[in-house]
Amino acid sequence: MIGFEEYLRTHLPSAPSFHPTFDEALGAMLLAGGKRFRPKLLLSVVEAYTPLLVEGAYPVAMAVEMLHTYSLIHDDLPVMDDADLRRGEPTLHKRFDEVTAVLVGDALNTHTFYLIADAPLHNDVKVPLVKELAFNGGIGGMVLGQAIDCHFEGEKLRADEVDFLHECKTGRLIAASLKMGAIIAGLDQKMQEALYGFGLDLGLLFQIQDDIIDATQSRETAGKTTGNDEAKNSYINHYGLEGSIERADALSRKVRENLESFDAPLKERLEPLLTHYLNRHKG
Repeated sequence: MIGFEEYLRTHLPSAPSFHPTFDEALGAMLLAGGKRFRPKLLLSVVEAYTPLLVEGAYPVAMAVEMLHTYSLIHDDLPVMDDADLRRGEPTLHKRFDEVTAVLVGDALNTHTFYLIADAPLHNDVKVPLVKELAFNGGIGGMVLGQAIDCHFEGEKLRADEVDFLHECKTGRLIAASLKMGAIIAGLDQKMQEALYGFGLDLGLLFQIQDDIIDATQSRETAGKTTGNDEAKNSYINHYGLEGSIERADALSRKVRENLESFDAPLKERLEPLLTHYLNRHKG
């Protein structure tokens, strides 16, 4: 069985035409790298319970990575964060142009759902996968969070509003990745919701860590534009660096405790994936 990274590199989206750069631009940010954390979460759940379905789940994992990548491309645009570095490479609007970056983001977003529809899985599985990703990646999660983030830039939100913003923008796609793995594996509703809740905590931990990175690391070390959150409702701006590290420590403990509650097959596959992230704000 090929690995997911090889699958991704051999199944890049393609739109051959006489356009001089669009086809190249479609795969550029996917090829730039990334931790593939969301697809790995999904595949870890599938592997824990139904290993024979892992290869069949690759298109769905690819879809999750593609949706996440589209969000980064749009997030970096001048109208939003105006960033010039992502995954150690020039952002797409810098490498090509703004129109290309917008349209590549649009294309990756829509192609996400083609991949799920075309996956070698039963339609009774694919329909809830589409619903889960569309809601959590759209108005029920990531897009809503981005809208709040951009609208309230320069205004200080309440602490509960900051959590809601980042749960939507970051947490719900991570949570959906775990739940989608559970859907493919045929786990019951209770376990699907347990994994979703686990993912929400993990997503908030990630966001706090990301804010700490923005405040403490150079762009060269982080591989992306940093020092860009001064006017945003980041955790650093609300709690300071020390307070943010304390909050990350508390969330890390909660995630570890919940991880321990999972059965052995799931814990064995998630633990190696999470260990690095549960500790990365510490040093």
